[in-house]
Amino acid sequence: MTGPLSKNPVFCALDTTSVTQAVTLAQSLIGKVGGLKVGMEFFYANGPTGYQAVAETGIPIFLDLKLHDIPNTVAGGIRAITPLKPAILTIHTAGGIDMMKAAKQASMEAAGPSPLVVGVTVLTSLDESDLKMAGVGDTAADQVRRLAGNAQEAGLDGVVCSPLEVDLLRADCGPDFKLIVPGIRPSGAAIGDQKRVMGPAEALAKGADVLVIGRPITQANHPANAADAIQAEIAASTS
Repeated sequence: MTGPLSKNPVFCALDTTSVTQAVTLAQSLIGKVGGLKVGMEFFYANGPTGYQAVAETGIPIFLDLKLHDIPNTVAGGIRAITPLKPAILTIHTAGGIDMMKAAKQASMEAAGPSPLVVGVTVLTSLDESDLKMAGVGDTAADQVRRLAGNAQEAGLDGVVCSPLEVDLLRADCGPDFKLIVPGIRPSGAAIGDQKRVMGPAEALAKGADVLVIGRPITQANHPANAADAIQAEIAASTS
């Protein structure tokens, strides 16, 4: 799965339940982004049939369902999902090492290339006050590092983290551990409901592998142009 992650780091987060809108968006973004993130909202509304309609455009898909249950149940969920051939799948690291091991093992039973299985650490909508209310006394960064270490020990391919933890995890986990990073806001974009955010060029410079960007693209008058502008912003920082 290094191909979709190495050519273009931007995956656009889908934010509609309409199959027609999703397919139209996917078609308009071919060659503009590295892939499309399909989450709970779209998948629960449309299921595998809707997913396949988007996948038929040929754009790589990051299927973000954040599975979290006992190991046997999550492994069964992974086996049910892998025939759809997503590029990336997500589970929750909070499910524990045994659950993560079971998920990774199940993904490797797929016919053809196995998807990347990455673990969600601390959501980018949460900060220290939110964690404290949940009984976590550590900082967000310390909690992310702990969960990422567990994910690496369990054999996952990487984790989902905020851009603020990218450099820490790159140092902790080495160059091959994939860092999937939401909370990316290009120049001029509203922060919205995210609390731990960063610009795309800075996140890549710190070591991010995939940048998940939704509303700055999907809510633009011309999503393809917005995606081009993000690529230009990234290129300008490296020239």
